[in-house]
Amino acid sequence: MKKFSVSPQRSSDAAISFKGYRFPPDIIRYAVWLYYRFPLSLRMVEEMLAARGIELTYETVRCWATKFGLAIAGRIRSTSPRRGDKWHLDEVVVTIHGKKHWLWRAVDEHGALLEVLVQSRRDTAAAKRLMRRLLKRHGGARVIVTDKLRSYAAAHRELRLSVEHRQHKGLNNRAENSHQPTRVREKVMRRFKSARQLQRFASIHGQVSNLFMACRYHRNAEQKRAARTQAFAAWEWACSTRMAA
Repeated sequence: MKKFSVSPQRSSDAAISFKGYRFPPDIIRYAVWLYYRFPLSLRMVEEMLAARGIELTYETVRCWATKFGLAIAGRIRSTSPRRGDKWHLDEVVVTIHGKKHWLWRAVDEHGALLEVLVQSRRDTAAAKRLMRRLLKRHGGARVIVTDKLRSYAAAHRELRLSVEHRQHKGLNNRAENSHQPTRVREKVMRRFKSARQLQRFASIHGQVSNLFMACRYHRNAEQKRAARTQAFAAWEWACSTRMAA
């Protein structure tokens, strides 16, 4: 079975170097933040920067997003709080150049992304691969919730998991709703160009969304401002050129 992966993420302890770039680090960080935080195309980011007197091309934004995105996402993941123990798993089809690929996604009960994996098939082996990655990175779960796809039950059985497995389409809305931002970006970007691009984008976008997720909850203005301030501080650290202590 074919699977798609991106190059290994840099260590979260490694400093991010902006040496050799014509633009200062603040502009690079801002462009990367705009691209992954909001449903904007590369040309939209180019135009927003141009409105602020920063002249560059959309190709420059693409290079920045590709080069720095994985490193920033890795540092965000390394400092993220422990996620919930109720996992929601789901898969959605993404057509790339006329060929179907499956975007497998796992989120916790709060909607935070746990894992995302692009695979060419929708079978037991693919479900097992997703579950193995979840167990390796997040340990055990209390409950796993999926839809009625039989591959989940087969993978759960073959892995001999003692975790409770609930299969019901109506219980898995949390995971199904988590696909919506990717669908929005797919339209803005006029479809993904390759499985590798989809894997890289979904991995980075998920971590950035996790970072700012607390800002969306129904809170009063003071709580939202506090959550946003913390998210921006975490973003600045993730993009910093300093080594982690």
